[in-house]
Amino acid sequence: MVTEGSVTDERRGRVLWQPSDEVRRRSRIGRYMRWLADERGLAFDGYDDLWRWSVTDLDAFWRSIWDHFRLESPDPVGRALEEPVMPGARWFPGVRLNYAAHALRSEPDGPALVALSQTRPRVELSMAELRDQVARCRAGLRRLGVGPGDRVAAYLPNVPEAVVALLASASLGAVFSSCAPEFGVRSVVDRFRQIEPAALLAVDGYRYGDKRVDRRAEVAAIRAELPSLRATVQVPYLDPDARLEGAVGWDELVGEHEELDTEPVPFDHPLYVLYSSGTTGLPKPIVHGHGGIVLEHHKVLALHNDLGPGDRFFWFTTTGWMMWNYLVSGLLVGATPVLFDGDPGHPDLGALWRMAAEEGVTFFGTSAPFLMACRKAGVRPSELGDLGALRAVGSTGAPLPAAGFEWVYEAVGDDLLLSSISGGTDVCTAFVGGCPLVPVRAGEISCRYLGAKVEAYDEAGRSVVGEQGELVVTAPMPSMPVGFWGDEDGSRYRAAYFERHPGVWTHGDWVTLQPDGACTITGRSDATLNRGGVRMGTAEIYAVVEALPEVADSLVVHLEDPEGGPGRLILFVTPAPGVEVDDELRRRIAEALRTQLSPRHVPDEVRAVPGVPRTLSGKKLEVPVKRILTGADPDTAASRGSLANPEVLDAYAAFRS
Repeated sequence: MVTEGSVTDERRGRVLWQPSDEVRRRSRIGRYMRWLADERGLAFDGYDDLWRWSVTDLDAFWRSIWDHFRLESPDPVGRALEEPVMPGARWFPGVRLNYAAHALRSEPDGPALVALSQTRPRVELSMAELRDQVARCRAGLRRLGVGPGDRVAAYLPNVPEAVVALLASASLGAVFSSCAPEFGVRSVVDRFRQIEPAALLAVDGYRYGDKRVDRRAEVAAIRAELPSLRATVQVPYLDPDARLEGAVGWDELVGEHEELDTEPVPFDHPLYVLYSSGTTGLPKPIVHGHGGIVLEHHKVLALHNDLGPGDRFFWFTTTGWMMWNYLVSGLLVGATPVLFDGDPGHPDLGALWRMAAEEGVTFFGTSAPFLMACRKAGVRPSELGDLGALRAVGSTGAPLPAAGFEWVYEAVGDDLLLSSISGGTDVCTAFVGGCPLVPVRAGEISCRYLGAKVEAYDEAGRSVVGEQGELVVTAPMPSMPVGFWGDEDGSRYRAAYFERHPGVWTHGDWVTLQPDGACTITGRSDATLNRGGVRMGTAEIYAVVEALPEVADSLVVHLEDPEGGPGRLILFVTPAPGVEVDDELRRRIAEALRTQLSPRHVPDEVRAVPGVPRTLSGKKLEVPVKRILTGADPDTAASRGSLANPEVLDAYAAFRS
């Protein structure tokens, strides 16, 4: 609810939503706090008090998550954490469990899965039907020779078959990995070849809005590059009569019934492999374990997202983004994942909001760029259908500007928990986000998540509050990677996160923490803008520039002067249709940045470009553009197959100095 006389702080955004007086009674985190009082004798004044305990007594906190959610193991459960070290923390030693067993044990209030697609009709599976499909797929994978430790690769869209394949693989102790079918051949091969899959599941193609996309040639090329493959399974999707040569049909794979079984595996047994974006080299194959994901996703989905039986949980994502894995884990807490495959802007930007109304979605997750695009287009979701079931909106992929927060409360609903979250593929969750117990301020991420000891480090490695610093995590979390696939001595893993500050996870974002635990993320630290010794976040610039109606998109880079001069701050602008990037627009951009941020934020140059390169999950490619501007070939600066719009890369080569 919007509060009367909402608090305004000149240094911070105004309060847009406050928890109701009933929140502790109604929310799952409120029930958890009552459980802590009854079962552990622990009472907390508020969220900040609870958070401090969760990151101080790691063993007690994570053991409470295990016990509160009644997680299951055939083994006795002792300590949650042997020793709080990074890397190398050992969680729940001697304990075995299985992700699929926990995902399939719930009884949702309604269907287990709902799937919508622009390629085929709506699909709905009950929990009984989902369990049967997983048991059949498990039996089929076993007939193909897949066993514990083998890798199952999926070139599939966001459809029920992908969920079934993940759960069936997990039930066997096999390791799952997926790429979306819009990924190009090279991007897929760069990922899958590292893990040497035994089986590949693939579609023949898909529809994206009105566009028909045949992927049979790409599947053939991928198969030719994966000598480890013992079998390929075709999921008919675009054309039921299309055939992939030598492939087993999905109906044949799931043709034999057997009772569902799940194999208990060690806590850190690999569950799935996710990948870094691969924009600056070979993607890192990040291994996540059964136990870490089961524990972390119960915590975040139930306590922070307030999801449970009766909820319809939607996040717009593809199988190539960690948010798909996060969405599937709605099953863990009894929620119904709502899957969508297709163009989110077809036939217009209201399509997903209308879907949310029709399906009774209670949690609507998307990216910050999508919300800002809806705002710029004048979309008013509350007028497109009955969103009465909607309780929360999630935003990730990029920092959400204050204007995006304001738009959600004006155009979507005034009594929603807006959860702007930030984390990553590296942990398959968020470090910071929203919580039913905490107010929402415009432009701010509301809190640090339970069990995530997030701090901001200055250049000297000192923890700072109220000023920008490097986002670090100073205590281990169970969903930190088991490791990188093939990194036998752990050197790549250590170099990725622990080289800058030994024993401390360095994530690569600029963050400003407030005394109450709220924060703002202002961009990637590896894309730092440094003007006269002052570090600036790119997100601050985008929020101002993209608020101008003449600007459709933007990207900013700073090119350092090797002789120690101020360097060049270059702003690339994609104009709105019918707009020219002329001296008048440059003047307006400069004035907006000067008055809303500072003279230091005013670029030296404003250049027009046909588009801003983005990954398939919507992230801007600042570092690869910087590399192109300093001489790198566009083909080596970024993996084109992992981009949503690879054709725009070449335009930046024209601006090399």
